[in-house]
This record gives sequence, C-alpha cells and structure tokens, in this order.
Amino acid sequence: MSSRWLILADDLTGAADCGIAFARRGLSASVGWHGAPMAEEAGAVLAIDADSRRLPPEAAAARHVALLRARHRPGQGLIKKIDSTLRGQPAAELAATCRALRAAGQPALAIVAPAFPATGRTTEGGRIHLNGTPLEATPLWARDHSYASAHLPTVLAEAGLATRLLPLEALRAGEPAVGAALAALTDGTEALVCDATTAEDLALLARASLPLAGRVFWVGSGGIAAALAAALPEAAPEHAAPALPAAAGGVLVVVGSVAEASRAAAARLVAEGAAHPFLIPPELLRAGPADPRWASLAAEIAASLAAGRDTLAEIADDPAADLAQGAALAGRLAALLAPAAGRMGGLFATGGETACALLTHLGVHGIRLIEEVEPGVPLGLTQGALCLPVMTKAGAFGDEGTLLRSLARLHAMPAPHPLPGATP
Repeated sequence: MSSRWLILADDLTGAADCGIAFARRGLSASVGWHGAPMAEEAGAVLAIDADSRRLPPEAAAARHVALLRARHRPGQGLIKKIDSTLRGQPAAELAATCRALRAAGQPALAIVAPAFPATGRTTEGGRIHLNGTPLEATPLWARDHSYASAHLPTVLAEAGLATRLLPLEALRAGEPAVGAALAALTDGTEALVCDATTAEDLALLARASLPLAGRVFWVGSGGIAAALAAALPEAAPEHAAPALPAAAGGVLVVVGSVAEASRAAAARLVAEGAAHPFLIPPELLRAGPADPRWASLAAEIAASLAAGRDTLAEIADDPAADLAQGAALAGRLAALLAPAAGRMGGLFATGGETACALLTHLGVHGIRLIEEVEPGVPLGLTQGALCLPVMTKAGAFGDEGTLLRSLARLHAMPAPHPLPGATP
C-alpha cells in the first residue's frame, strides 16, 4: 500500500482531523484549502478543504471533482472526508466522486464509515448516532441538516448510488470474513455503508479493506482516517517536526461556532480566568468597519494579546442567526481580528469556516500538521505570511474542558528541534 494519500474534505477542521492521523505515523502531512496556493509536492499526505459545506449540491460536487482530477495520482490512497453528522452535501459529493473515478478508468467501491467513536459518533443499522442518541433527535440536527433522515443507505440511494449495508454483526465476523465479503462485491455496488460503534470496529474494517487499495476508497471522518493510518506500517519520520516559534504574545482563541460544545468550552475558559474575553456582537460583524465600535474593539483585542494574555474572541449567541450567512460572518470576523496577527503567539480556532477565513485573511495558505492534542484537536504550524502554532477544532467536538487542556498543552510544549536542512 502506498504511503501517499489524498484527503478531500468539505471544511478545514475535518481536513486537519484526518491528516493528523497520518502525521502520527511518521508521514509528513499538510492541510491546504480551496483558493490557496498549494505546492505540487506537499508531503506524503495532503488534506484539502474544498470549502463546500455551504454550497448547493451541484456546486459542491463540481468542486470536489475538480480537486480530485487536479490532485489525485495513480497508486495514491484516497479518503473522501464527510461530516460525521451529515452536514453539507456528502451524498452529492460522493456520487460525483464515484462517477469521476469510473470515467478515469478507476472503478472503485466506496467504503462508507462515518463513525468517530472518540467524539461520540457511531453508526448502527446504517443510522448515525451522537452519544448514543439518534442524530435526528439531537439539537445539532435540529439546527443544521441536509437530508430527511440520518439513515445513510437511504441518503446515498437517493443520490443515485447503488448502496449496501455491512451491519455490525457482519463486521464483527472477523477480518478474513470481512475482507472476503468486500472482495466478493461484484454486483455493481458503489457504496458500502459500514456500521461501527467502537474504534476497534473501524480498525478491523481498515485492516480488512487496505489490501484492496486501488479497488476501494474510503469515505468518513477522522475515525476511519485514524484506523487506516494505524493499519499502515509505521514510517520512519521523513524529517523532524518543525520547531515551534517562541511565543510573541498571548494565544488568540476564536469561537465562531454556535455548537453547544464550543460554547460550553468558552464559558469554562472564562470561568477559570484562563483567557481575557471579548464578546463580539453579530450585528457589529454585519455592519463591518463602518460601525463606530469596530476600530476600538480590534485595537483592544490586539493590545490584550500584545500584553501576553490568552484572549478569547467569541461571536455572541444570535438566536435569529441564518447559518447560510456563516461564511460572510467568518470573513468579517477575520477582518476584525487581522490587527492582532502580529501580536499573538498562537491561534486556536473552532469551526471550519471561521478557521479558514481567519487564516486566509492573515496570508496563511496551509498548515503543516505536527501532533494531535486530543481527538479532534490537531496542532500544526502555519505556512505562508505567518509562522505560528495553530490548533483547530470542529465546533461540535470536545467538552467543556477542551479549550483549557489545549491551551495548557500549547504552553507546556517544548519546541522540537528540526533535523539539518528540514523545513516546515
């Protein structure tokens, strides 16, 4: 099996969640995103954020196919990263990916395994659950969903894919049985939805399917990426991790997600006195620099960081928020925080749109992944106009202590020493 992988994701945090699994195995892994320059050779593993979550189905599918044709190479492993709670347009993107592979003479079976047990996402009977609750019964689904249900075989079949289910009892029949069942799928099946409730379920699926690389590709979240990476032979590091720069100021923590987990983590951070908080009204972002509060708030945030204080910038809760405006608000937030760029010693951003908008606004075009602080929280080093440590987290991942633990890890981390000649 090749050690070279391409990961196509629909948002930045998901791309990083998948890429970091391979970095832990000694492979160089980087994250890039749609619209940013990317080197032709970006290391063994390249994860690309297509920034397609808020696009309509046809546009999202077209963007993924364009990236697939531009970046996928023969012999390279392929992961189509989808949101573990089915936000965005995963069915349209997957159907278009299957068609594009067939058109290129690469008929491939999609192994669809969205479970991420370390973050509470499981799949049973083809239906996604969140912390044991059917996804359709959760606040996350009520706030943001694309389909009538979270039953994956139905969702994919409605997108035109010939779909079958590998139930939990069949998966747990053992690695040889699963491998034989996969190899025997010659009936035109295009997508095989796989149940999984534990990390070992995903590990078994990865070991059984890796020998079929070239005939299959994988569809899921950070859970299947971690299982696939762990099933590969451990690689000697291609070169040592780049040295983290000395902190020039406090860490900027940006919470742009409306997810309950991120809001609880921000509240805990403030309650513990671990960060100086700034609550940013959504109406200020909508008004932009014309609002008389804009310049003073931007200056106060920059001054807090320059004084060496970890600083929280959180968009205030807005019950009337239109999630379709998320990208626009993230862009305005990036503009508001831009004066802080030279004052911060690190960045923690929750929510893929927020992280991507902010990094792009600061002249960053990629992230070299270094390590995983906890499930769903990768640490990397920015590439581009700024070179500083950055952590990203999907809005709904983690618990109320995630931000506290992540900041502590960043502050306690000794800077690694690169080998001679190594570059980020």
